[in-house]
Amino acid sequence: MTKRINLWSGPRNISTATMYAFAQRADTCVYDEPLYAHYLSKTAADEYHPGAEEILADMENDGNKVIQMMQGTHDLPIAFFKQMTHHLVDLNWSFMDEMTNLILTRDPVDMLPSYVQQVAMPTMMDVGYAAHLELIQYLQKMDQEIIVLDAKKVLEDPQKVFTQLCEKIEIPFDVAMLNWPAGPRPEDGVWAKYWYKNVHQSTGFGKYRKKTEPFPERLKPLLAQCQPIYNQLQKWVL
Repeated sequence: MTKRINLWSGPRNISTATMYAFAQRADTCVYDEPLYAHYLSKTAADEYHPGAEEILADMENDGNKVIQMMQGTHDLPIAFFKQMTHHLVDLNWSFMDEMTNLILTRDPVDMLPSYVQQVAMPTMMDVGYAAHLELIQYLQKMDQEIIVLDAKKVLEDPQKVFTQLCEKIEIPFDVAMLNWPAGPRPEDGVWAKYWYKNVHQSTGFGKYRKKTEPFPERLKPLLAQCQPIYNQLQKWVL
């Protein structure tokens, strides 16, 4: 029986590195943001996301067909889906009921200045914090255990966090998850050239580095919305 894992992340949250970690497992196949084109087709994000036309041309645009793929057969015992929480637009969420769902978050003080390098004027919908809270409320109704990973804690001690995570989701920890070859992976989405430069230069999880640059003034109103939600998420962090 296939074990299906959704990693529900916001942008710039080490989600690609986490996908690369799972890709090192011999028992796991990985999928990079399968609902991205669906999201672009249902929102105005196609007007400002880099490479939107190429993404829409390359991927399945119908989110319901993507869900059917996720629920279908896979080549290995574990199927890992790197997802963005804000991609859940106009979809029935019940497909998550029989899957393992993880949430990956990051302090918006660190995330927002990184994200604006690609999207100049992000909104709450773009960054996914409110969507994380909505997802948690849904999973609680389904009596699923809430598991939240925090990017900072992962970077501070990836072996500890992934050992705990694997125990929680009932798969064996594999030390191979801590390192990977530099460069792109065949599973990378076509948007990799816009977003994955740093992870392609990596061979494992880098050390956490606190940002030293002044926080951009224009992002402070969005930060004020995101920070309380991020703080709420901490009660579920591994």
